[in-house]
Amino acid sequence: MPARRPRAASYSSESRPRSEAKPTVVRMSRAASWTRPERAGAQTEVLSIHDGEIQTRENDLDAAGTFTVDGLVADASVTHYDAPLLPGGTVNPDHLRVDPDAVSFVREVVESGKPVAAICHGPWTLIEAGVVEGRTLTSFPSIRTDLRNAGADVVDQDVVVDGNLITSRSPDDLPVFCDTIATQFASNSTQEEVIS
Repeated sequence: MPARRPRAASYSSESRPRSEAKPTVVRMSRAASWTRPERAGAQTEVLSIHDGEIQTRENDLDAAGTFTVDGLVADASVTHYDAPLLPGGTVNPDHLRVDPDAVSFVREVVESGKPVAAICHGPWTLIEAGVVEGRTLTSFPSIRTDLRNAGADVVDQDVVVDGNLITSRSPDDLPVFCDTIATQFASNSTQEEVIS
């Protein structure tokens, strides 16, 4: 059986058809760093709670391009994805953490043992999914109290890997975060292939 390339799911909170695109979604700072998982062999798909196109943002303010949504979180199967990536920014994670389908999907992936990566405010969805208690994580400084209140041990490091959870603080940490998720996602895919 040929080796399977890892699939990484990226989430967005809002999207609109191109004619209605609006600036409220995926934070894409230093976009070149985000190609590292693909250069490492990952097949990526963009999942959203709405279909259409995603208007990406840099620093939550400046337009930084668009992505076409590949699928809806409501229709996603945990078995189809090796490793979801929860993006940062403030607006996107805030929408995701109140979407029942996104929260349920993230909870199921974490419980399955597959890796889940989250950067900046992305851990908000992990909190809502109820999967941070007793885990060591990092995040953007403004949500560290939320993580502690949910039972996480919070540290100030560029990237933290605790079992199947990979977290990072901010866009400043993108190079090491992307290298870490490429390594972790690839090792998970190889491990799954052996088990299958």
